[in-house]
Amino acid sequence: MSTRKPDPNIENNPRVKAVFDDIRKTRKSDFINNMWLYVAFDEDLLERTWADVKRVMAEPSTIDPLVKEMIYIAVSIANSCSYCVHSHTAAARAKGMDDSQYAELVKIVSLAARTNHIANGLQIPVDDVFDSDKN
Repeated sequence: MSTRKPDPNIENNPRVKAVFDDIRKTRKSDFINNMWLYVAFDEDLLERTWADVKRVMAEPSTIDPLVKEMIYIAVSIANSCSYCVHSHTAAARAKGMDDSQYAELVKIVSLAARTNHIANGLQIPVDDVFDSDKN
């Protein structure tokens, strides 16, 4: 359950409406998902968060858009963010991720979590060859 409810008339705020219009334009959809509806109670938070998301996730870069979504899913799984797991899985599927890719992603995330726990538990020292400060 959310800690607060979104304002049903939030788009009466011109700053919020401007961000929502940009989300619609960028995503080529009229749908404003709950993330933005709930964050919109604070215009600064909404504007900054959307600007960062747009810059990293929507603007062309050296990383393929599907790979970006899959990375976002992996981090969301690691951070236990159910909302982001669901929304970015939907986005990845819209960008072409199939069931076999999703299964492989989940296997990689679970393997990384397990080996991270082992390495952290044993406090294994980093090999010199992996340490850029020593190379």
